Parts: sequence; structure tokens; C-alpha cells
Amino acid sequence: MASKKALFVGINKFAGYPQFALNGCVNDAKDMAALYKDLLGFTSSEMATLTDAQATKANIMARLQTMVADAKAGKLNYLVFSLSSHGTQMNDTSGDEPDGKDEAFVPYDIAEKSGAWDPDHIICDDELHDLFAQLPANVLLEVYLDTCHSGTGLRGAEFGLHAPKARFVAPPDHEFDQKPARMRGFTLNAAPSKAGTKKADSASKEAVAGAHHLLWTGCKANQTSADAYFNGRYNGAFTYYFVKVMRDSQNKISRKKVIAKMRTLMKSSFAQTPQLEGNATNRGQAIAY
Repeated sequence: MASKKALFVGINKFAGYPQFALNGCVNDAKDMAALYKDLLGFTSSEMATLTDAQATKANIMARLQTMVADAKAGKLNYLVFSLSSHGTQMNDTSGDEPDGKDEAFVPYDIAEKSGAWDPDHIICDDELHDLFAQLPANVLLEVYLDTCHSGTGLRGAEFGLHAPKARFVAPPDHEFDQKPARMRGFTLNAAPSKAGTKKADSASKEAVAGAHHLLWTGCKANQTSADAYFNGRYNGAFTYYFVKVMRDSQNKISRKKVIAKMRTLMKSSFAQTPQLEGNATNRGQAIAY
């Protein structure tokens, strides 16, 4: 019988980069796990949490690859992945990004190589996209990214002891020395990054396979996501308000109403607008297995 599996990742500390430290990401991972257990019926055996030193690129990708393999084998039909960390950018080498920059996500072991991000120690949006594109058409995928998707490289103003901090790391100096290519952006139900070299019918099949993929992000592509202080502890602003709305509503409202309530609550205090990508049917339903 097919079942479900979730991976919750939160990274406050980064090996070799103490200046990148955040405060609320581990709390985010724990809060998401508690939400899925308390409100959405996941058992401890159906969830895994990786925090700080556990959350290397190799560990994160190995867990996700196993989940996808199990789904392809018919063992799973609902996958959940949440990541709270820094976002950054790296040079697009596949030719699918208009500005020549891929969005990327920072694991614990982030590292540079020859003045650019080392591909073995950073998670590129293309990697996640191409992995999830392998899922069978009937598998529901829910992804939460509480990171910055900003191309500006600007850090948030950090005035005062508990002022919000942007979850964005500026790329290394030589990351974009190569000539910019063409681009896409991380969309879970789009054609694969190498679609230009594939037959049209293959791309069509992959798009159908992503019809039940949902992507929640902390902000728009040109914004930063805040690491902020709430009621005596730190969280990502996106995760804090997602959990709050879900618990307040007891998951009796649709996904699109959840995101609408979050935007209303966040509008006056945070310069970020959470996003929800997915087809209209899934957005119109409550989160449920």
C-alpha cells in the first residue's frame, strides 16, 4: 500500500562560514515536523529531520533520492520536503535562465571552488527540478522553501538585537565570470532544464508528471525571506505564519486561503510576499494525504 514520507531541513550554522549564521531555521524544521505530526497525521517513522551538521548536500540529496525512488517503485504517493536556510545564486550552465543565474540553496557544507560555488556543496534549483520531474503522475509533492529567492544580493537591515535578517548569501566574486546563458527559475511542474534537447512528447509527459507538484516559497523571486524573532524565539517569517495559519484553521481551509491569510498577516511587517505554485485544483484544496 502506498504511503507518505516527509523530510524537514533547517540550517542555522554553516561549516567554514560563521558569518552566514542564522537563528530560526532549526526551529522551522522542528515546527514543520510537529505540524505534520499533530495536524496532518504523519507518524514519526514517516518523517525525518536534518539540522545543521546533519544537513550536508550529500545527506539532503540522498534522502530525497530515496524518497523519489520509493515513489517510482509505488511505495509512496505523497512526498513533503521543507528547507529553511540561505538562498543564493550560481552560474547557469544549462542555458535555461534569461539572466544567466540559477537559484540555489545553501547546505551546511557550502563551499567555494576557484572563486565560485562548488557544485558538490550547493543545491541548484535544476537539481531539485530534475529529481522531482521523475515522480509518477499520481504522486503528490509538497515543497516548502523558506529561503531568499532574491537576485539583488542585498542583505536585510539588521538594526537592533532581534531585527530580521535576510536569508540570502551573495555569490562569490567569480561566480558569474562566464557569459550568461538563458533561464527558467525553479518551477516544479515545468519541463526539465535540458528540455531544449529533448523531444516534445517527452517534455509533455514530464509536465503531466508534475501536475500534482506544489511549491511554497517564502517570497517572490526578487525578494528576500526574513529570519525573525517572534514571542521569545526565532523562526523564518514564512514558516512562522504558515504554521500559525494552519494551526488556527485546523487545516479546514484551502491552500490558496492559507497563502492569502499569510500575506495579510505579513504585509505590515515584512517586505516579502509568500508564493504558492501549483494547479488550480490542488491550490483549491486543503493540505491532505
